[in-house]
Parts: sequence; structure tokens; C-alpha cells
Amino acid sequence: MPVIHTHVSVSTTHEQREALKAAYGAAITAVPGKSEGWLMCPFEDDMPIYFAGDNTKPAAYVEVNVFGRSVPGSAWEHLTEAIMAALQQELGIPQDRTYIRYTATSDWGWNGSNF
Repeated sequence: MPVIHTHVSVSTTHEQREALKAAYGAAITAVPGKSEGWLMCPFEDDMPIYFAGDNTKPAAYVEVNVFGRSVPGSAWEHLTEAIMAALQQELGIPQDRTYIRYTATSDWGWNGSNF
């Protein structure tokens, strides 16, 4: 049950979102037991994002949430590299204007009940 929720200050095309989704799908396997088969990828674009008080340059905020109690730090490191590289390649968003927040929780609902 991973979710990678992407908020960006630039417009995106269907093709760019598909490319990001594919990159995220490949990267999520760094987290033990996770795969693209359960990955949800909401995208929000054209958001006003102020970074260091400036909203004139592209920026991104990404939330990564997974079902579980703990995730090895190496998995988060791999995801950071992959997500930031994909955002830079597909949308031109610099890595120094991107934040990623990671959360692992055992409180997760799906299909009318909780896991």
C-alpha cells in the first residue's frame, strides 16, 4: 500500500505523469515487500509552491506513505534519488527545490476495513 503523492508548481502532461508513474513503480521495489501492483500515484500540478520565499522557480513536494512499521534508511535513500531524478528529467524541477516526506504506518484502510 504505497502512495507517492506529487505536488509540483509546473503544468504536467499525461505523458509526463505516465513517465513519473513508471519511474516511481520501478523505485518503490526498494522498499521491502512493496511493488507497483499496489502503488497509488496522485498528481497535483500548477500549485503555487514557495521555496525559500520564492515561487518563480519550479519546485516540488512529494509525500511517500507506506504500510508497515519501519523501512530501512537505504530504501528511503534509493527513493529520494529516483524520485528527484525523475522530477528533474521529466519536469525540469531542480533537486535543490524538492522536498520528500516519508511515512511508514500500520494504520491503513482499504476495501472497507483496515489491514
